[in-house]
Amino acid sequence: MKIAVLSGKGGTGKTFVSVNLAVTAKKSMYIDCDVEEPNGHVFLRPQNISEEMISVKKPVFDYEKCIGCRKCVDFCRYGALVFVKNKPKLFPDICHSCGGCELICPVKAVSEKDERIGMIQRGEYKKVSVKTGILDPGVPSGVPLIHACVREEDQDQIMVIDCPPGSACTVIESIEDADFCVIATEPTIFGLHNFKMVQELVMILGKPYGVVINKLESFKNPMDQYCIEKHLPLLAHIPFKEELFQSNAEGLIACEIDDEIAGIFEKMFARIKNEVTT
Repeated sequence: MKIAVLSGKGGTGKTFVSVNLAVTAKKSMYIDCDVEEPNGHVFLRPQNISEEMISVKKPVFDYEKCIGCRKCVDFCRYGALVFVKNKPKLFPDICHSCGGCELICPVKAVSEKDERIGMIQRGEYKKVSVKTGILDPGVPSGVPLIHACVREEDQDQIMVIDCPPGSACTVIESIEDADFCVIATEPTIFGLHNFKMVQELVMILGKPYGVVINKLESFKNPMDQYCIEKHLPLLAHIPFKEELFQSNAEGLIACEIDDEIAGIFEKMFARIKNEVTT
């Protein structure tokens, strides 16, 4: 069972929900796909860490063999190849590593090389396996790294995917195989605006989803009213508590030290499990 946790922007509590959900699920895997700014490890503090380098394929041209037929340039739909002085030239940041130029070359003048884009860090926190994608600085797209993060052989285990904020390609890659999406939001007009953007994405992809309203001070708020009007599944209200901010600042896991929060996440996980399995 794959549970993806999304938010319309950063700072809504997406990682807070993801980490506490993974810990509540007991034997689970937490996957941090927010590869540009991963921070779930700050709370889970994984032990027995191992690292795996992740790379993508980039084309290399043998100009001694190249006959200037420009078939590779015409084939590339991403505009990553141009024809300069009768030879193909690559813009590597635009290249999607599809391998088409190598396949189409009639004289085998194109080969591929590995280019590092980041790494996956693995570790353990109690019964939670922790998997963190870390994108190298300057790499234009985290999609290949996220693809490597969410690819797992054991599909029967519980996976909680901490997605990047927003609704870009990296988010789509994160939730592509998700069984259920949790959208974390705030009880403000700005929270509602950003929520609608992510809601539209999960609806387009046909994913079942539920809503978690974080930092709640009053039930009379735009986000709560919108969910009621649209009959959206409200999974939980997380209260605005000074103690939560303090524990968060100290890198503590709220469901392990706060009985109220523990109860909220136990009910949330039970409801998600019921939605997925029925």
